[in-house]
Amino acid sequence: MFKDLRETVEAYKARDPAARSTLEVLLLYPGIKAVRSHRRAHWCYTHGLKFLARLISQRSRHRTGIEIHPGAKIGRRLVIDHGMGIVIGETAEIGDDCLIYHGVTLGGTGKDVGKRHPTIGNNVLIGTGAKVLGPFKVGDNSRIAANSVVLSEIPPNSTAVGVPAKVVRIVGQKTDFAGEVDQVNVTDPVWQELAGLRKEVEELQRQLDIKNG
Repeated sequence: MFKDLRETVEAYKARDPAARSTLEVLLLYPGIKAVRSHRRAHWCYTHGLKFLARLISQRSRHRTGIEIHPGAKIGRRLVIDHGMGIVIGETAEIGDDCLIYHGVTLGGTGKDVGKRHPTIGNNVLIGTGAKVLGPFKVGDNSRIAANSVVLSEIPPNSTAVGVPAKVVRIVGQKTDFAGEVDQVNVTDPVWQELAGLRKEVEELQRQLDIKNG
């Protein structure tokens, strides 16, 4: 337990430039508190203490603003940046070394039974406000851009952008929906397509104007 906590604190310090000390991360970072509470709640959940598990998770939700169902499976060194408004569903799974920003939902669509929530691979970044909905996998080393809505599987080593999300990079190579992606400057591939169509319409109009004199 102490090894896991130490690794997680070091992950926060490595990924968050505002993290100035181990003590600050341990005492003041809601993501650390939420995951520590979840470890206890998950143990209760898997040992049949479902009510106690929910009690622990709901108390943690009120303290941190981060809602993690006790049934969710979370790997090592998860970093939750800020955290307010995060929701992680019962059958969600998160791999090792992931980074999740505030406002993220790992949820279901309401159409599935059993496994209803996504499986997130190792070393995945999920940007602010992103929604990942359904029982599919987001591959290792992938990035989900801020405010994207992911409704289908994302391959490993790729970047997904937009509503609904489309893959814009695979193994570092740009696809047809390529755009510059970071937490601040994200180009929606649907907007790009509409902009291209608008240019074509404007060019056709220009040619008609010339033809009609």
